[in-house]
Amino acid sequence: MAKHSTHQEGVLPSTQLHSSGKGFRVRRPSVWAVSTFLIALLVALPVIVIFAHVFFPSGEVWAHLASTVLGRYLNNTVVLSVTVALGTTFIGTACAWLVVMCRFPGKRVFEWALLLPLAVPTYVIAYAYTDFLQFAGPLQSTLRNWFDWQQGDYYFPNVRSLGGASLLITMVLYPYVYLLARASFMEQSVSALDVGRTLGLGPWKMFRRVALPLARPAIIGGVSLVLMETLNEFGAVQFFGVDTFTTGIYRTWFGLGEQVAAAQLAACLLVFVFIVVLLERASRGGRQYHASARYQALPQYSLRSGRAVLAFVACFLPILIGFIFPALILLEMAITTGDPLFGTRFLTFAFNSLFLASGAAVVAVVLAVLLSYSARLNSSTWVRGANRIAAMGYAIPGSVVAVGIMIPLAWLDQRLNLFLRDNYGFLVGLVFSGSAFVLIYAYTVRFLAVSFNTVEASLGKVTPSMDAAARTLGQTAGGALRKVHTPIMRGSLLAAGILVFVDVMKELPATIILRPFNFDTLAVRAYSLASDERLAESATSSLFIVAVGIIPVIILSLAMRNSRPGSGDRR
Repeated sequence: MAKHSTHQEGVLPSTQLHSSGKGFRVRRPSVWAVSTFLIALLVALPVIVIFAHVFFPSGEVWAHLASTVLGRYLNNTVVLSVTVALGTTFIGTACAWLVVMCRFPGKRVFEWALLLPLAVPTYVIAYAYTDFLQFAGPLQSTLRNWFDWQQGDYYFPNVRSLGGASLLITMVLYPYVYLLARASFMEQSVSALDVGRTLGLGPWKMFRRVALPLARPAIIGGVSLVLMETLNEFGAVQFFGVDTFTTGIYRTWFGLGEQVAAAQLAACLLVFVFIVVLLERASRGGRQYHASARYQALPQYSLRSGRAVLAFVACFLPILIGFIFPALILLEMAITTGDPLFGTRFLTFAFNSLFLASGAAVVAVVLAVLLSYSARLNSSTWVRGANRIAAMGYAIPGSVVAVGIMIPLAWLDQRLNLFLRDNYGFLVGLVFSGSAFVLIYAYTVRFLAVSFNTVEASLGKVTPSMDAAARTLGQTAGGALRKVHTPIMRGSLLAAGILVFVDVMKELPATIILRPFNFDTLAVRAYSLASDERLAESATSSLFIVAVGIIPVIILSLAMRNSRPGSGDRR
């Protein structure tokens, strides 16, 4: 019987099974595939550690938490998440529809200005408004002087509450919904809108019956990002005294010194994250949303008199509350009071922040290139699955990442020091968990998805014929990446690095838990001063973080400009 050659793909990652006279021989996995699996393992490690600790005994600590504070953590987390989700959905969707489909004064400015609150970390806006609205703040002091009021003569809402936290977090996070909803509205086909016009639909019915259903997946995607950021929130809720799972993890770890109970709280928080992801997937169901290829300038409704004023106010208020007002408050506090350590010590804080942000950005971009290029070379199910795991870090709250990393690294430090003490009579201290590089690892896990999505989209635009041309000229896969693809993607790589850089500058929960002793960043400095009620002194660090945060807003604005096919036809 004649022997037949067999070729089977997809059985093993980057492997092929070949027949020969001696049987089947398995080709070794490629370096690219192995790199993908290692990166996926490093990203998944914190989650694996957290869920493994669910089965560890926690003694009486967990019973104490369950009987005292667990219900409050659950209630506050749910209320905060639902309130912020509803608020950001309404503000983001309404503003997106107005700037895309309507003409009114200031529209061109609002298109990009509505993204500005993204530059303000939630804990910074909490510090700014607390200083302004508290009893001794400028607003209440002025009201008492004007009306000769005394304490107890009037009612003033308490900003340091669950309601205050919900409102301020909403005003910072609504741009996530606005960004995706606006992109969806811009991509909608004129044909679908023409059908609505033919049926006699006005602007409101057109929005409700045609545009909103078509934009539904994008809006839900934006709300999912909002919910993940809300579950990750630490600085604002901690400062406002609102107990959530994130603050509970920090308190259990540092206050009680119970890493098992902290990991189990982190597992509860991860359940919330997975519920959000599953709801986002389930909301799509089997629905498919298609648009025709007819892309022209979208028809716009001219708003006049009262409607134009309402549209202007609706777009201006989120910017005023979410960016302009807190930025002015911080600027005034920084000028009049400011950080007393402004100078050499402050430069140390800034250098630490810049070092961590730069290091994490470089590592995240390099790993994103490896992941996306590996998937380009090998589209097997294994590689795609590993890429999906590697990109899931953004859904994991920073506090969960920190706990999941600290536990195994602290164990490694303990075992290393025990070994050295027993065999050589000396200790080396915290080698793994006590260096700044553990922070870079945590940031990479947390924000790898940000760079991966950007790099993957850019690499997908490079025609495969360039790969073939490079190979015919004798280039290896690595050579083609270095000499062909990287120069083409230079702009996207820079954008991906900047986005990670700014996210790291703002990150607080992971930094607080993992930072080495006597190693402070601008975010930690601002949080420490604000926790001591030295709000005016925290303004300097906060203002610096806000200034850096404006960079991605500019990038996003430039990316969205004229992004719609046929937009050049607009007059």
